[in-house]
Amino acid sequence: MSPTGAEPATLYGYWRSTAAWRVRIALNLKAMAWTSRAVHLLRDGGEQRRPDYLRLNPQGLVPALAIDGQLLSQSLAIIEYLEETRPAPALLPADAAGRARVRSLAQLVAGDLHPLNNLRVLQYLDAHMGAGEAQRQAWYRHWVRVGLEALETRLARDAETGRFCHGDAPGLADCCLVPQLYNARRYECPLDACPTLLRIEAACGELDAFQAAVPERQPDAAPAP
Repeated sequence: MSPTGAEPATLYGYWRSTAAWRVRIALNLKAMAWTSRAVHLLRDGGEQRRPDYLRLNPQGLVPALAIDGQLLSQSLAIIEYLEETRPAPALLPADAAGRARVRSLAQLVAGDLHPLNNLRVLQYLDAHMGAGEAQRQAWYRHWVRVGLEALETRLARDAETGRFCHGDAPGLADCCLVPQLYNARRYECPLDACPTLLRIEAACGELDAFQAAVPERQPDAAPAP
């Protein structure tokens, strides 16, 4: 059961951050009360680099979640905390093998794919490696293709794949998949080789929890720079 008498959680994030988006989906799937605190990743050199935010999260990244009298960082750790403290509805399977599978799918995106193409990596390629627009786009598309095609292969072959990444209820892996596909489209990455991912994405898109989490529906949403 959820902790009693708890204040609504506060999510520090950015409307277009895929990592913060994962947590928004999870909070919504858990039907939790939460508020948003915007940390603009581009304004004035990035609000995540301001001393007041670095006191909260020395890594200078979003998301961070203030909940139950503490501050948590790292999207998967946050979602796992929600799962442990507010277990219904479940975002991980009941069996150990199923939990390992879902965590593996989630880590493929959040641990292997996303870090290679997040904002600070792309900015470093520009500022310190002399990469131009074409080189940066090639870097991004290469790693997105490698990661998503591997995920497609796994989901297409596994008997455990159902309407969603694992079975017929949304979970941790789906929280990671949907934002990554959105980001791939932003950079015009071809997705023709990923029909299973697109099918699962469409199923997620029918749910209110996913619809409410999309970037354009966040309070700090703004036109792309």
